[in-house]
Amino acid sequence: MNRVILIGNLTRDPECNETMNGVMMCRFSIAVSRKYKNNEGGYDADFINCVAWRNNAEFASKYAKKGTKVGVVGTLQTRTYDAEDGTKRYSTDVVVDEFEILTPKNASGDDDGVRREPISDLQPIDDDSLPF
Repeated sequence: MNRVILIGNLTRDPECNETMNGVMMCRFSIAVSRKYKNNEGGYDADFINCVAWRNNAEFASKYAKKGTKVGVVGTLQTRTYDAEDGTKRYSTDVVVDEFEILTPKNASGDDDGVRREPISDLQPIDDDSLPF
């Protein structure tokens, strides 16, 4: 069984383009924190390369940006290629089957046009006047 489930933050904006057949494709990487602390008391992260196709790629290109917390479900795919210096290189990517934004809307500080003012003149309620 080849199944990967990851939650992490995008390390950069998705890089998107279309194939010669017009199929949308996006590449991005996510930083996934490790469960255990390192020797300095902090948490290390793994940087996982991902590839999204078609609808997932379109969604990522429209709504995801650097720092966005995302959930990814997919499969691991390893490929080999010859580098310019003649050495054989290996690359492992997650091919995305499901992509979900986990950052709450407006957590990035974007203005949604709704005016919000602090409530400062609240008065205490007399519990004896409540009907229940």
